[in-house]
Amino acid sequence: PRAFPLTASSFPVLQIGEISLSSWTLITIAVSVVVMILLQLFVTRHKAGKAMLVVSEDLKGAHLMGIKVNRIVSMTFAIGSALAAIAAALYIVSYPQITPYMGALPGIKAFIAAVLGGIGLMPGAMLGGFLLGLVETMTRAYIPSSVAQLSEGIVFVILILVLLLKPAGLLGKS
Repeated sequence: PRAFPLTASSFPVLQIGEISLSSWTLITIAVSVVVMILLQLFVTRHKAGKAMLVVSEDLKGAHLMGIKVNRIVSMTFAIGSALAAIAAALYIVSYPQITPYMGALPGIKAFIAAVLGGIGLMPGAMLGGFLLGLVETMTRAYIPSSVAQLSEGIVFVILILVLLLKPAGLLGKS
């Protein structure tokens, strides 16, 4: 595979005490938070965003209310595609080799994060993603290396526990 020309190692590393942090990591976090806030504001405050919520709840009802359902569905796919493009651009800088299956594990983790936080809740998905990253990092840092390789498996166990104890997710309402 050919390497992507811009990599995370091309960005300076910040030293905060004993913690080394790539400035690209900070850029990724900042862009992700800004995009999430903008999406949340769009969905909750903009007319088209509210129409997206209505269409997702009741397709026939939205049509009867005069909402152009096909236009809203197309717009939703366009927004989703733009978000996927932003995520891919952020991801490819940290993992600069392109393979056919490179998005499979992040896609599964995104689904797990959404389920953990509560399906349909953007703050819940963000919380789920944060908890997922925290669990994986702590597993790799504090558990012996023979077990730390199973950090993805531990995440699936946590998912099963959350689904058994709180099926609507951590922020979801039953």
